[in-house]
Amino acid sequence: MAKISTPQPSFDCLSAKQRQIITTGLRNGANRRDIITWLAAGGIGIAAAGSIVGSAHKVLAATPQKGGKLTYACDLHGPSDTLDPARNTSTIDYARGRAMYNSLCQINDNMTTRAELAMDYSSNHNKTEWTFNLRRNVRFHDGSPFTADDVMYSMARHYGVTSKSTAKTLVSDVLEWKKTGNYSVKAIMNAPNPDLPVILGTPQFKIIKDGTADFQNPVGTGPFKLQRFFPGVHSIHTRNDDYWREPAHVEEIEIFAIADTVSRISVLLSGDVDMIQNVAPIDKKLVETSPDVGVWSVPSGGYMAICCMTNTSPGNNHDFVMAMKLLQRRKQVVESFLKNQGTVGNDHPINVSYGIDHCADLPQRTFDLDRARFHLKKSGTTEAVLNVAEIQPGITEACMLLQRDASTIGLDLKINKHSNDGYLNTVWMKTPLNVVSWNMRPTASTMLNIAFAPNAPWNDTLWRDHRMGQWLEDVRAAPDPVARHEIYCAMQTLIHDESGMVIMAHNNIIDGISDKVRGIGRMPLGSLGGYEWPEFAWLVDK
Repeated sequence: MAKISTPQPSFDCLSAKQRQIITTGLRNGANRRDIITWLAAGGIGIAAAGSIVGSAHKVLAATPQKGGKLTYACDLHGPSDTLDPARNTSTIDYARGRAMYNSLCQINDNMTTRAELAMDYSSNHNKTEWTFNLRRNVRFHDGSPFTADDVMYSMARHYGVTSKSTAKTLVSDVLEWKKTGNYSVKAIMNAPNPDLPVILGTPQFKIIKDGTADFQNPVGTGPFKLQRFFPGVHSIHTRNDDYWREPAHVEEIEIFAIADTVSRISVLLSGDVDMIQNVAPIDKKLVETSPDVGVWSVPSGGYMAICCMTNTSPGNNHDFVMAMKLLQRRKQVVESFLKNQGTVGNDHPINVSYGIDHCADLPQRTFDLDRARFHLKKSGTTEAVLNVAEIQPGITEACMLLQRDASTIGLDLKINKHSNDGYLNTVWMKTPLNVVSWNMRPTASTMLNIAFAPNAPWNDTLWRDHRMGQWLEDVRAAPDPVARHEIYCAMQTLIHDESGMVIMAHNNIIDGISDKVRGIGRMPLGSLGGYEWPEFAWLVDK
């Protein structure tokens, strides 16, 4: 006999008065348990009440509310915080940039792109020229009109020996940006590049006003205007009611950081902030089971790693680096420290989240004490110092596990712990052994260019190999996906075998969020939907 399922009652089945009571309650902070209790008191069963609450949330999610203040606590900040998009390096920079500025192109949740300040864009047949037709009637926060001059100025800041751009290698193959009209520009490449639109959607390529040099109080075209900014403290942004798209839903946002993980979780649970970056996997259950808050977990190609600087001892010794790679208990790191909120690493940055560009044929490196002992002995190294900060939940525990295993093969690995505050400025890329956490980039080419190209400013280990530079050019000119895949496999194999990067795990992006917050996307490039939240988030109780 076929099993007959009985449809669960929905929000629409209730009377108008009952629906009003529930929606008012949810908007005023009532949680799921409260609503189910009210419904149960009216004679509705627990299962049916749960179904009604679920459908009520969907109804509310479809009708954004206007108003209110949204607070967001990141995990890292410092005096180097900047509102200069070209110099952005951290999540707190990216979030502020998304609030204040727009890009030519915007990245969707599925990693495709759409036009933003560009009204449309197109390329010639071999992707060596890209044309961007710009939107008209867009204004900066000071009332001045947005034109092609602003695009030309913004792009010029990524070129030249004096450029401070942290992403200039990503557009190094653009020979020339040409203004073709007041509302049109063209990028002329020195080689084919099918990835240019998605590159231009990354945080460093926000469009600023022509001539901007002071970034303490800049203007943009974005959904929020800057009210005040104190690097290392906080920023306040108020809604731009003259925005060229529909104005943002909330009236004001405040962005700051709380480096201490326990404190950051506490302010979320207490309701003092609405959203936090970086919920440690070990704290995921605590957040999930607490009233009025939850987690926002998105699989990603982001990774946690140890940087063995190849310009100095001991990272300049290939055998020492190989010993460090063979000492990684990657499966245990994912299961125990990431609580299965991630995947095992393989000492290169391109995991399954990058789709066809991931080299699945590359053998997985496994924990091997005997081989690690062989390479360590060959290196002649007996002691080293690893500098660690909890810049990615679980990374300190993974390093402590490494320390214990290292001691069994004759390596005295001292762990030097640092605060998250200022770590990226004072420790990362400045000490022989240090840890790093990377967000996913929109394409494999982008990730490899920004972190492994020979001249990349964020080449964490200062590992230089001319083959990487050549292959990064070749992959953009490859005629089809099969040819591209072969080149990507060659690059991943080279990094896996030769670089100073030890990647133990790829992590999900796990953030904490109040139940009253809606409109957050799931784009996997960074915190809370790839930093897209300022324009689209809204509050149910306002």
